[in-house]
Amino acid sequence: MLIGLVTAVAASACYGTGSVLQAVGSRRSAREEAARGRASGTTAHGGPSLASTAKAAVTWEFILGTVLDFIGFGLGALAARMLPLFLSQTIISANLVITAVLSIKLLGIRLKQLEWASIGVLCSALVLLAVSAGPEGGHHAAMAFHWWLLAITTVLLVGGGLLVRRMGANGAIVAGLLSGLGFGALGVGVRILNGIEPFDLARLLADPALYAILVGGIGGMYVHTVALQIGSVNGATAALVVGETVLPGAAGVLWLGDSSKAGLGWLGVVGFLIAVVAAVGVAYFGQDTHGGLPEAAPAEPELAKS
Repeated sequence: MLIGLVTAVAASACYGTGSVLQAVGSRRSAREEAARGRASGTTAHGGPSLASTAKAAVTWEFILGTVLDFIGFGLGALAARMLPLFLSQTIISANLVITAVLSIKLLGIRLKQLEWASIGVLCSALVLLAVSAGPEGGHHAAMAFHWWLLAITTVLLVGGGLLVRRMGANGAIVAGLLSGLGFGALGVGVRILNGIEPFDLARLLADPALYAILVGGIGGMYVHTVALQIGSVNGATAALVVGETVLPGAAGVLWLGDSSKAGLGWLGVVGFLIAVVAAVGVAYFGQDTHGGLPEAAPAEPELAKS
């Protein structure tokens, strides 16, 4: 279990650093668009346009953050197969702490006392979870579960992505939650993926869980980028924490046999609930501490024609 814990912590560090770098790139891109006086950066609803999101994704900060995300994904996948999902995903979601600290330096954000308090409570909840966690359950699930995972992930991210764009600047927390659900589905998919042990390429490619991983990862990253463009990096990441922990944690306990140590089940439940509530607290208290999408600079008036 120790190797799994170290792997999950390393994944958390990669994700947390990556989120802040992506936020830096997203906001720099948005400011440059606004400075040029381009109205194409936002939709009619006030959210970022597809072109704006694409431009944000090619800034060097965003690319470096994405590389760290991929490293974090690999480490997180290992942790998901070595630890109970409610523990591995919650530790990984503690990247919120790293995100909050780095955002002070790189984004100039000042955290409120209630945000710091919520982050402290979240760290305490992680300790409770680590103490209570028992061995992980199995890696097998009925094929119907694989198909349901793919279907639900696709509907959430496609439908949710369209909803967020209509919500505009008010959709940051929803976007963060949806990205978390996508990453949570990715964690569940990695856990149940067929064709890994022993390796069998045909089984791997035929498994719907593989495509749920791809949809959850790519869709989650896209929606997370939108969240970083329009809202608080800490609030969006905290909402991500909720989605990333609740879905895989429940799936691991209900269907994959994850459990706590004998007699410590209550401690695991308490730790899990406190972690979710604390993450919601960071999202709520930090939702107005952001740069958001800057408004487009007013166009210079044309010279009167003589």
